[in-house]
Amino acid sequence: MILTLPRTFQFQEATLPGEAQLIAEAKRNPARFEVLYNRHYETIFNYLYRRTSDEDLAADLTSQTFLKAMLNLGRYEYRGIPFLAWLYRIAGNEIKKHYRKSGQAQVFSLEVSSLAKWLPDEETADTEEKLQQLAGYLERLAEDEVLILQLRFFEEKSFQEIAYIMDIGESAAKMRVYRTLTKLKRFFER
Repeated sequence: MILTLPRTFQFQEATLPGEAQLIAEAKRNPARFEVLYNRHYETIFNYLYRRTSDEDLAADLTSQTFLKAMLNLGRYEYRGIPFLAWLYRIAGNEIKKHYRKSGQAQVFSLEVSSLAKWLPDEETADTEEKLQQLAGYLERLAEDEVLILQLRFFEEKSFQEIAYIMDIGESAAKMRVYRTLTKLKRFFER
């Protein structure tokens, strides 16, 4: 696993009507899927960019994610999980497939400013050193541990959404976040 600290990309986001209505319309008329695409493109692209650190690859994987979503939209059923969580699951599967085929190490990219909130609350002049330390500790975690922290703290997903995206139970998602944070805390205490 390789950890890098890149920039993020910003795109225009339109104000659109309710998601359930859009999904129903897109199921009847595939041209309406464009609205869902425009609404969620930025979020999925940024997620994939943080997982690849490669703008072109992230764009390709984002396109593949939305193509699969459009082709399988008829199978999507709302069960209390947002449509975006379904897109995250598809994107996660696409990234796993890419790394499996390419044989490359998976990359997780996190923003330095986002890492700062994980540092101990104490006032310190060596924040940069602590950020580098944290980045090093994150590299020592398993891929699933980094992913669950990314989803919870960087993507700000609920435990229910994390459970759906990672195909685990909600209590398992809570436990994995807790155990991973405990592991990070132990690294800092050494």
